Amino acid sequence: IAPRLDAAMRLAALLAALRPVLPLVLGLSLGCSLSLLRASWSQSGGEDQCLGGVGRPGPLAGGALQEAVDGRLGPGHEDFRPRIVPYYRDPNKPYKKVLRTRYIQTELGFHERLFVAVLTSKATLNTLAVAVNKTVAHHFSRLLYFTGLRSAKVPHGMVLVSHGDERPIWLMYETMNYIHQHFGSDYDWFYIMQDDTYAQAEQVKALVTHLSINQDVYLGRAEEFIGGDEQARYCHGGFGYLISRSLLLKLHPHLDSCRNEILSVRPDEWLGRCIIDFLGVTCVSQLQGQNYHTYELAKNTEPEKEEEEEFQAAVAVHPVSDMTLMYRLHKHFSRIQLDRAYQEIQDLQMQIRNLTSLTPAGEVGLTWPVGINAPFLPKSRFEVISWDYFTEQHLFSCPDGSPKCELSGASKADVSEIIESALEQLNSRYQPLLRFSKRQLLNGYRRFDPTRGMEYTLDLLLEAVTQKGHSHVLAKRVSLVRPLSKVEIIPMPYVTEATRVQLVLPLTVQDLDFVANFLDMFAMNTLDTHDNALLTLLFIYHPYDAQRVSQVDVFAGVKAMVGELEKRYADVKIPWISVKTEVPSQVKLMDIVSKKHPVDTLFFLASVWTEINMEFLNRCRMNTISNWQVFFPVHFQEFNPALVYRGEQTASSTTDFLRDGHFDRHSFAEACFYNSDYMTARTKLAADILDRDEVLESMEVFDVFLHYSGLHLFRAVEPGLVQKYALRSCNPRLNEEFYHRCVLSNLEGLASRSHLAMALFEQEQANST
Repeated sequence: IAPRLDAAMRLAALLAALRPVLPLVLGLSLGCSLSLLRASWSQSGGEDQCLGGVGRPGPLAGGALQEAVDGRLGPGHEDFRPRIVPYYRDPNKPYKKVLRTRYIQTELGFHERLFVAVLTSKATLNTLAVAVNKTVAHHFSRLLYFTGLRSAKVPHGMVLVSHGDERPIWLMYETMNYIHQHFGSDYDWFYIMQDDTYAQAEQVKALVTHLSINQDVYLGRAEEFIGGDEQARYCHGGFGYLISRSLLLKLHPHLDSCRNEILSVRPDEWLGRCIIDFLGVTCVSQLQGQNYHTYELAKNTEPEKEEEEEFQAAVAVHPVSDMTLMYRLHKHFSRIQLDRAYQEIQDLQMQIRNLTSLTPAGEVGLTWPVGINAPFLPKSRFEVISWDYFTEQHLFSCPDGSPKCELSGASKADVSEIIESALEQLNSRYQPLLRFSKRQLLNGYRRFDPTRGMEYTLDLLLEAVTQKGHSHVLAKRVSLVRPLSKVEIIPMPYVTEATRVQLVLPLTVQDLDFVANFLDMFAMNTLDTHDNALLTLLFIYHPYDAQRVSQVDVFAGVKAMVGELEKRYADVKIPWISVKTEVPSQVKLMDIVSKKHPVDTLFFLASVWTEINMEFLNRCRMNTISNWQVFFPVHFQEFNPALVYRGEQTASSTTDFLRDGHFDRHSFAEACFYNSDYMTARTKLAADILDRDEVLESMEVFDVFLHYSGLHLFRAVEPGLVQKYALRSCNPRLNEEFYHRCVLSNLEGLASRSHLAMALFEQEQANST
């Protein structure tokens, strides 16, 4: 009996241990059984009966079902068929670095959405065409003007293509050829209009977003041919028309035949006849549920008084007789769109209020303003966003750090606009019972919240007037928010990562201890990886050291390191330039380097503490655009490890380095720019200072580009540009501002406030004992 009891107890203990996992085991067993059962069904003869046998589609196997069974898409779906490109590398061929495009849509072959062509003439180029450019051009990403003039003078801000022949049919033929040749592979839709047409740009853009790109589309105001087939239609050119990319590609081979065979007076009729005869596509005014609404203006029309629904919904209006009428139409339709936007905002806010009670947080979770992100919640006292105090005359948070400065420029315009907006909102809410007017701004506070926008709190002294004329002075506090609007991508010139970067490294005697680490990182991250980067060293000799260079060369060790690198990498040459000066002016040093390199050289002005890596060099290439933009990165400066770790082991994980340093905003030593841009700005500087070389000692390269070039100065934090901690040697003979910035950089680079507080606490504890 005892062995049986023992076995029973062991079995009970085993079942008790397995009880928590029994549901999992049963679930896995049931799932495996069902999957095997389903596989046996799918392999049975039932499939042949449903599909009519293998290779023999039955009544339900045609169309989309047969395409799914065969694993292929039907005709017209070539753009959506997935393709797997196998990777194969020939081991006999040398390794070649793959150049990646700037945008993923370029690499994947995506197209831009809409291209707009405007047909103009000699009589209307400087009138109606200019009006079109000022009203709708900024809404389209790409807009070109086409004319038959020869050597036409282009108005400011317009891109004009001159074909040299003013015959209307020839102008249309050349325009279609030009669009196909230069933009046929880049855009999905092509909108063609005349300069006497007003088009609502936002509605045209919204129209193409709702149309399928894999169909032949010829959309506009359909008109009948004179004496032609009743079924055939062409799109009236005065109201504009939309052509898809697929239709343009099919039309291009027949354009020459159309030019020789089709006779017409109007270019829009000629194009419509060409599309119908060779492609069999007629113009339509409605497609895929989208309507192309148009409105024909009568003479002496007053746009402000037009209240017809057809006019309000028009995508294009024609004919526009003069510039003034074009501007009035634009003002009227802009007001209509603005009213629609405000109404949509009110409707959305009402829906949010109605739905908030159904959320877990309830009505308490409703933020103000409705629909705007909630304010940022700091997790510590160091993340609290401070408020800036201001009045109508002064600002008490100045950029230069002074306690008080005069309110001027954009800040003054911002404060004036906010006060006017506050009064407008108060009057719209309380009129006609009360009418408010401003007496004085008592207090003003503002702060920028990155999650929602600029917030304002105003204490206003107001005079309130009733309907009977009684007035009363009162103080009222109002809160306003200027929310962050829709993010807009600014068009930039195209650049690639294939550009060669020329590193320039100035070295003084105080930098000798850090050169070895710089060269090691340069060799590991650029030479070993075959990155397209070169290095030039700039040896800055003190006059005393320059006199003794034949006996003792202070840079002999660095030159020996360079020689070792050139032996290790046979195809690499690292040149150096020797300069003698007591005050190493950054501009003077760059003048010497600039003369020794071609004008298309991309310079990276580095410092000896920088750890060069491929990630940053690629961003240097991408953020620096010739004749457009220069890049001044804000490097990440590591704190003093003696204060941060206080004898503990340094964090080895590279992901934690951002906690042990800060971005040094006081340093402008690193810069990426093209030699041509520097030479242009330097020429303007030379004409301004008139050979006063002492002025150059108080300037940096940043100042040259800031004051003497019209380029964009892109300055941003750069986490890929990391510098080890080092106590900089600040030259007291430099400009006072430079010396002050150097001292601040050293002080702020010691440690964070918490680390400094701990160090002071430990020091006080040691002194007390």
